[in-house]
Amino acid sequence: MGVREKSQPRRRDFIYIATGTMAVAGVGMVGWPFIDSFNPSADVLAMSKVEIDISDMEVGQRITVKWNSKPIFICRRTATEIAEAEADDNNLKLIDPATDASRAQRKGWLIVIGICTHLGCVPIGQRIPQNRGPWHGWFCPCHGSMYDTAGRVRRGPAPRNLDLPPYAFGTNGTVKIG
Repeated sequence: MGVREKSQPRRRDFIYIATGTMAVAGVGMVGWPFIDSFNPSADVLAMSKVEIDISDMEVGQRITVKWNSKPIFICRRTATEIAEAEADDNNLKLIDPATDASRAQRKGWLIVIGICTHLGCVPIGQRIPQNRGPWHGWFCPCHGSMYDTAGRVRRGPAPRNLDLPPYAFGTNGTVKIG
């Protein structure tokens, strides 16, 4: 037997490479369903965007819709509510300062996520007989946070204003959230 050159592959090398390739392919085939399970399901994707017809809403009316398992407060504000919100735009005593224009895409409409930013309670004030607090917005009965007509926190333990969902107004009297 002579000395073998290293450039010539042996039969055993081919078996190692073929076995390794099959093992990698097998792990990939077994692992793919696990990796694919991290993608959102079809029902979650369906709830990620919702379109609401707001053309029938009257001035002063508030409705609640569900988006991504969260309550969304849609308010068609009165001229008084808009004036109250704009009057406090430069108030330095706000816990989380923000102008009304930065919170509402359109002057007469306010769309916020209806979850208190303190501990996640749902504030009251969507219906007329409910307590809206001295700023005529929302009142969180759990710990006493109060919000104004722009969804800004005015009093209480809440650290920031009511959050804003991503939304856009449509041309046919609808609003698309998500």
